[in-house]
Amino acid sequence: MIPVLGLAVGLVLGLLFDPTVPLWLQPYLPIAVVAALDAVFGGARARLDGIFDAKVFVISFVSNVVVAALIVFLGDQLGVGAQLSTAVVVVLGIRIFGNAAAIRRHLFRA
Repeated sequence: MIPVLGLAVGLVLGLLFDPTVPLWLQPYLPIAVVAALDAVFGGARARLDGIFDAKVFVISFVSNVVVAALIVFLGDQLGVGAQLSTAVVVVLGIRIFGNAAAIRRHLFRA
């Protein structure tokens, strides 16, 4: 119940304050969101499998976001930021869909 309340409060605050993302941070935000979603789907799968650990989830969440942002930053410095951004999204997307499939199999026994 606490995560749902936190999500609701975050949505309301976001709509009230209408935050803006600095221009220099905009290339990294989509990658950070996809990395965070990977951690969330992994945590949901672990929860359903009965092996969820909050410490592992937090470390996974933070490290996914940091590593993905560092890869995109490195790509920007090398002049191949778009290609590395695509690579990160593809890899994390595969992981997200794999976890979503495992969650679906667990919930629907299919």
